Amino acid sequence: MSASKFEKAVSIVQGLPKGGPIQPSQDEQLYFYSYYKQATVGDVNVPRPGMLDFVGKAKWDAWKGVEGTSKEEAYSKYVQKLIEVLTAADTAEAKGYIAEIEAA
Repeated sequence: MSASKFEKAVSIVQGLPKGGPIQPSQDEQLYFYSYYKQATVGDVNVPRPGMLDFVGKAKWDAWKGVEGTSKEEAYSKYVQKLIEVLTAADTAEAKGYIAEIEAA
């Protein structure tokens, strides 16, 4: 998977409106977060957040769960998951995003 497809997918995910028709689930959001961090930072390099930081712990745990994944594999998994989410949405907007990713 190319870096340009990954970057396009990241821009699409980050640009999805909160109240829009394409809404990744919390599990999908954690999936995107974990593979984004793995692709851009590598293996977890910070301590696990404290007991009361539930969101931080969930993000850290998701990232820790993909430890050892190569940058290229993380790119691929991120893009494939976004295409899966967009395909399930089955809207004209989603189809446009898929075309943008494939053209990147």
